[in-house]
Amino acid sequence: MTVALMWEARAADGRGAELLAWTHAQALAGPPLRPLRREVFTAPGDRVLVITWWDAPYDAELPELPQPDAELVARPPHRWRFESLGAETGAE
Repeated sequence: MTVALMWEARAADGRGAELLAWTHAQALAGPPLRPLRREVFTAPGDRVLVITWWDAPYDAELPELPQPDAELVARPPHRWRFESLGAETGAE
């Protein structure tokens, strides 16, 4: 089973680049756990989204991004967990 963990935060005013750098600096792996994939997105309003994919049961204990320092974010990060139902490629 593939589980996707999503983490989204909005940076404090003027600190979007710093929040983005902070997310890239966070380690999410330690033997034997390593994500299958990790992808980082940005959006207007200095928002940062990180999605990681794991080969694990839905309720597995998995490494997640920690809570950033309060002065770096405008609000606490949102976190979601999803079970993958497969991927589609291209349009038909």
